[in-house]
Amino acid sequence: MEMKDYSNGIKPNWCPGCGDFSVLRAIQLAAASLEIPQERMVVVSGIGCSGRLSGYMNTYGFHSVHGRSLPLAQGIKLANRELTVLAAGGDGDGFAIGAGHTLHAIRRNVDLTYVVMNNQVYGLTKGHVSPVSLPGLKTKTTPAGSVDQPIQPGLLAVGAGVTYYAQGFSAQQEELVSLIAEAIKHKGFSLVQVFSPCITYNKTNTYSWFRENLTNVSEVPAHQTDNVDSALRILRETDGLITGLIYHQPDQPTFEDRHGLNQHDPLTSKMTESTEEQFSRWTKRFFI
Repeated sequence: MEMKDYSNGIKPNWCPGCGDFSVLRAIQLAAASLEIPQERMVVVSGIGCSGRLSGYMNTYGFHSVHGRSLPLAQGIKLANRELTVLAAGGDGDGFAIGAGHTLHAIRRNVDLTYVVMNNQVYGLTKGHVSPVSLPGLKTKTTPAGSVDQPIQPGLLAVGAGVTYYAQGFSAQQEELVSLIAEAIKHKGFSLVQVFSPCITYNKTNTYSWFRENLTNVSEVPAHQTDNVDSALRILRETDGLITGLIYHQPDQPTFEDRHGLNQHDPLTSKMTESTEEQFSRWTKRFFI
């Protein structure tokens, strides 16, 4: 399998230079490296610039509403466990309107992957402050600079009990492909946050800014990816500006394990035929 096998030929209409181009490519390369059949993969996206990603994949896709990609992704995975399910969204999608869904997906540990593109601003709505915007960031909704304490996704995820958490940078393609591929292979809920600069509406957190401020886990002595205290420590010490595999607990039971779903055939194998009369009788109760 090659990257082009996962491209449907539609040209992305992101702004030239947007980090989301690199994230799309990394997902396609990761899928190719794992040789996932296109008909066995589903990409679910939310609203925002990143929400367009599912429409560029040569796989099954679902473009959901704002903040709701994870409920749909979980439903798809539980209905057909043979599918590789990947959800994609932005920092607003995952840590603002969809923050509750992110936390509950983490604690359920459903076997799927969530890739969040963090540009620290709302790009689709023309440059509004985001829940992860750093203090002082000037946007159209914070002309004097953001004064709210930003959410740090890593602390949120690790503290909630995530079983795979990694952070990548869209300008570091090789590492990003590896992190996403390992996330897909991981049995359980995987969260990969990607620093993906918005070149149009965020003139502060640019590619150069990230290159100057990001640290890689390889530079942190004695970090243990299977130790929650070590993961929390490096996230605090770097203010979350770190890339690489932060935390990994591979042997935790998934939602499917705890509910005994793996002992039964998936719902999609239990499709039943019905007559028009039976279907009418079943659905009649939903109409007044």
